[in-house]
Amino acid sequence: MNQHAKIAGQPSKVRIGHSACPHDCPSTCALDVELLDERTIGRVHGAKGNSYTAGVICAKVARYAERVHHPDRLLKPLVRAGGKGEEVWREASWDAALDLVAEKFIAAEERYGSETVWPYFYAGTMGLVQRDGIERLRHAKKYSGFFGSICTNLAWTGWMMGAGKLAGADPREMAKSDCVVIWGTNAVVTQVNVMTHAVKARKERGAKIVVIDIYDNATMKQADMGLILKPGTDGALACAVMHVLFREDLADRAYLEKYSDDPAGLEEHLRTRTPEWAAAITGLSVEEIEAFARLIGTTRRTFFRLGYGFARQRNGSINMHAALSVATVTGCWQYEGGGAFHSNSGILKFNTELLEGTRMRDPSVRYLDHSRIGPVLMGHEDALFGGPPVTAMLIQNTNPANVAPEQRLVVEGFRRENLFTCVHEQFMTDTAKLADVVLPATMFLEHDDIYKGGGNQHVTLGPKLIDPPEGPRTNHYVIEELAKRLGVADRPGFRMTEREHIDVMLDKKGLGTFDTFKEQRWADLQPEFEDAHFLNGFGHADGKFRFRPDWTGQAAANRPPRSMGIFGPYQRLPEFPDHVDLIEVADAEHPFRLATSPARSYLNSSFAETPTSKAREGRPELLIHPDDAAALSVGDGDRVEVGNLRGEVVLHAKFFDGVKRGVVIAEGIWPNSAHERGEGINVLTGADAPAPYGGAAVHDNKVWVRAA
Repeated sequence: MNQHAKIAGQPSKVRIGHSACPHDCPSTCALDVELLDERTIGRVHGAKGNSYTAGVICAKVARYAERVHHPDRLLKPLVRAGGKGEEVWREASWDAALDLVAEKFIAAEERYGSETVWPYFYAGTMGLVQRDGIERLRHAKKYSGFFGSICTNLAWTGWMMGAGKLAGADPREMAKSDCVVIWGTNAVVTQVNVMTHAVKARKERGAKIVVIDIYDNATMKQADMGLILKPGTDGALACAVMHVLFREDLADRAYLEKYSDDPAGLEEHLRTRTPEWAAAITGLSVEEIEAFARLIGTTRRTFFRLGYGFARQRNGSINMHAALSVATVTGCWQYEGGGAFHSNSGILKFNTELLEGTRMRDPSVRYLDHSRIGPVLMGHEDALFGGPPVTAMLIQNTNPANVAPEQRLVVEGFRRENLFTCVHEQFMTDTAKLADVVLPATMFLEHDDIYKGGGNQHVTLGPKLIDPPEGPRTNHYVIEELAKRLGVADRPGFRMTEREHIDVMLDKKGLGTFDTFKEQRWADLQPEFEDAHFLNGFGHADGKFRFRPDWTGQAAANRPPRSMGIFGPYQRLPEFPDHVDLIEVADAEHPFRLATSPARSYLNSSFAETPTSKAREGRPELLIHPDDAAALSVGDGDRVEVGNLRGEVVLHAKFFDGVKRGVVIAEGIWPNSAHERGEGINVLTGADAPAPYGGAAVHDNKVWVRAA
């Protein structure tokens, strides 16, 4: 499938390799990569032949050569030679470094038992082999379990409570819609392909694009109707919209009788959830709420694209369920170009039994919540679930010292002298700086893997396209080598190559082998229209959409093990869609609400090392309404201190009238070192687990702001 093409400024023949974007983004774009030689890439392009990617990718991935060929890439194993965080290192061979890791793990296990070791990972790569193989080592050794909650749990829980299955209308149908509602996601920044299909609908069909968010971001600027509301109030907006739909006979009552559990009860509940009631909560006007309700109530082909951002509040699951309920009240599920979508993760499942070693899993081994790594490392009893302290860690694909909530607790935990930490990384991240052993990692073009697109319906192969520099090794290599040293290499799933694992998963899915799939590049697994639109019934046993969810009894896409219990003030979860102030409500001491929204040129903590991304983002800033700044005697560009009970950070004020008064925005997860005091924005975010199944409420923070 390699082909040749002329690229301006390059040799006359440039090979094109095919892959998938590995980063933590719903799009998982199919890629065409310019291969200049065996170790060098040029530009990266979106695959035009892929019906979802449609030839469009974000600018930061297009210039991926900046990451692959960055002079600061880690190239050799390093062992700490000074105090924790002093960045005094000595080089080591791979064998010596891995021997040391195994020695420390064995010593920790002998003292405290196997649960003292906590393999920790997340979505720095979305490749199944390189991301999830660490679970095989965990289960083989009975190390502490890992409940991966930080990204999806609040959103997925809300969706599952209503729909019963993590799936939805084909996201490509946005191009066939007459109204696309982009709710709670800055798609221009975080999943650009949403805009590809929405803008196509506007150009070809005259469709309206509605954007609902907390500030005038890049996606809002594309809107025909933009609704800027206060953080954590989406449930109130949804309820008022449904109130109008029922009041003005715009609800599809026949559809509701057939497909929902209690439409009469919902209508009665909503009688007091008027636009006036919601306006006082959301900061929107009554006119804005009613105009939105009438638009979607009179537009059959309305497509609701529901994001993750608006669910990253302590009432985030409630918000997601309420927004999804709006689509059901309109009955738009019945029409092509209508319905709702959040994630297709429920339709793209692979058999990962061998890859993850799930048959070796011991149900008696405790699980630890990865969002609560700070409390875990600091030995908080409620975070350890009765087990021993964590005294040894292997970390792959994540940077918790920068991205995890309650950063001060996290960093303090990593500085413990009785904690041994091995970090396998591509750059010297904030977490790597606190490690005892740092191992250099390959990048996605330098190893084999396979990817699932939660934001679409494709499974895409990512074969190795170039050789890595001398030194970096794959995640798979590290897991295999540690298994040998830890005495479990004879267990199922070990001693297999990446391609052999991919062969097994493809075969069990009926998709052939690595070699045959390489020719195909991707597979489109979109269900039939009737299934995707739940016209054959929603995912609950009775086929009904749940307006009255059983918050702690129904199945969830990522429910914690029963030993972890139910999280947060679940008793306050509402019977019907509603607004509940589980959020950090602003008060006299903390009069502002802070959201830590994504930056356009960064992706979590990735790309923060590349020169173009850094140049485009400038410096850490706080978007603040000019009237709020004036009340604080703060000028545009002035240093400001932002704080709460968890700590304080210094940013630079940036006047911005595209936000409600009392709301401030800090875009991007900057490296801690980019801030004046060496501490990043997650000093201010909380690690408490929201109801009912946890997650990270990183956009839900009450803070004070003052001139620094």
